[in-house]
Amino acid sequence: MLTAIYEPSCIPQYKDNPLIEALPPLMNNAKVIRNLTGKVQLNPKAIFAEGRERAHIISSLLDDFFQPLTAHIQLEEKVSIMMRQGYVGRNPADGSLNTHMQNGYERIMTGELEAFKFEHAKSTASSLALIGCSGSGKTTTIARIFATYPQVIYHEEYNFTQITYLKVDCPHDGTLKNLCIQFFRAVDRVLHTDYEGKYTGKRHGIEKLLAMMSQVANLHAIGVLIIDEIQHLDRRRSGGVEKMLNFFVTLVNTIGLPVIFVGTPKAIPIFEKDLRSARRGAGLGALIWEPMKAPESSPRAQKEWQAFTNKLWKYQWLQKRDENLNEDLRADWFDLSQGVLDIVVKLFVLSQLRAISTGVERITPKLMRQVYDDELKPVHPMLAALRSGDPERIAEYSDLIVPDIDLKLLELRVSIKPPVPGTQELAFLRGNSQAQRLYNLLVGMDCAEDRIAPLIERVLDQHPNLSTSQMIAIALEWYEAKGKPSKPQKAKSIPQREWHTLDSKDLRFMFSQSEPDGMYEQLKQNAMIFDVKDWLNKTG
Repeated sequence: MLTAIYEPSCIPQYKDNPLIEALPPLMNNAKVIRNLTGKVQLNPKAIFAEGRERAHIISSLLDDFFQPLTAHIQLEEKVSIMMRQGYVGRNPADGSLNTHMQNGYERIMTGELEAFKFEHAKSTASSLALIGCSGSGKTTTIARIFATYPQVIYHEEYNFTQITYLKVDCPHDGTLKNLCIQFFRAVDRVLHTDYEGKYTGKRHGIEKLLAMMSQVANLHAIGVLIIDEIQHLDRRRSGGVEKMLNFFVTLVNTIGLPVIFVGTPKAIPIFEKDLRSARRGAGLGALIWEPMKAPESSPRAQKEWQAFTNKLWKYQWLQKRDENLNEDLRADWFDLSQGVLDIVVKLFVLSQLRAISTGVERITPKLMRQVYDDELKPVHPMLAALRSGDPERIAEYSDLIVPDIDLKLLELRVSIKPPVPGTQELAFLRGNSQAQRLYNLLVGMDCAEDRIAPLIERVLDQHPNLSTSQMIAIALEWYEAKGKPSKPQKAKSIPQREWHTLDSKDLRFMFSQSEPDGMYEQLKQNAMIFDVKDWLNKTG
């Protein structure tokens, strides 16, 4: 709970309203992007850590990575306006909030939602429906936007506690009564009060509960109420669409509480009538969030997809990773994920884990497709529907969920075997992260594995307090001074089953990534085929 610090507003409607002036200042687009962007720590040294350590780092991307898109910035602006406009009609300084509270008391006493004591108490609240398939980032975006606001502010001058936002998950049994109970429970969780026990112990009807809900909302000046998973509401058990819509209209128009409804396309029938009507009784705006558009559909879509994937591509902890994202892989990535943000990130994370467990240590189109086929089978029907572009097929699969994702991550992490040195002289690497890091760095610099082990052991013994970069410099100096081995070393034969672990430019690696008759195309894509016709045309 923060103590209110008032920042005078330059907007006439917002002036001298402590509930608004205690909020953080309005943000421009640059600040919105900065505040919403996920904070991912990328330490270059971690790339050479042991595989299981990297697996934990990579898995954190699922929670930490967030790249704001145009739709996210638009939603933040709408939320900012909704919250502040909702407070215009509830100002403790001019008595309008007290008027709402007196009317709320009258509704509780009479049990009628239309009852009022002061007729001039007008609502300035509005509402918004945010509809999109599961995985489109609705809940995550809402959480990140509201994280820029302090949830509870104490106004010392008025001895008043303000809740700027309150999130309620729609109950799975789908009744409006339990939705009201969830509201009281959410308030109790934030303020450590006991409204649930006080108001829900008796068998009150919906109208009585709603009247009590209105009083609590105004008693703590709730800025915005977010009702998530609204598709769970059961139209039959809640008295039909008309009754549900009237309930929501009352929340906004009678209580004066701005409401954001978040749900999948299954919730559209609840709002459909109001969305189509000219009047729109609930003042309902609607944002329909779809997956990212195909890059080829427009220059803007292409730019957004490139920016998003380029940002995500940087967060790789693979030792043979490609620094730049190949356009063929980018196209495959979109085809497999269909631009569903949740699937885009999960596919990237699972591909990295598979790359470590198989020793490939880079993401290739072949590997990503294998991960899609093996790990994302439950969402194949939905993604196939998105590829078809058929609205009826898409509507059948609005709840896009990857079940047991944590289990899949765990299975892949377990499949990453700890490094087991093949000879006795490498035994010192076990449990020594500094030695492992030096070993991986020197191997990455094309130093012969059979020569660097004694050098690492020696440098750690003689210079244990130096930094990694200083140790590397000394080890390289010793390596160069020793020169080549006196006896010619026999070239090590690598079995074909391990060709997929070789460097990207190695012909054997290219062969491992191509179809049986596709080696020529692989060579052509890597600019290894001399185009005689093109050369003759240019020279002729």
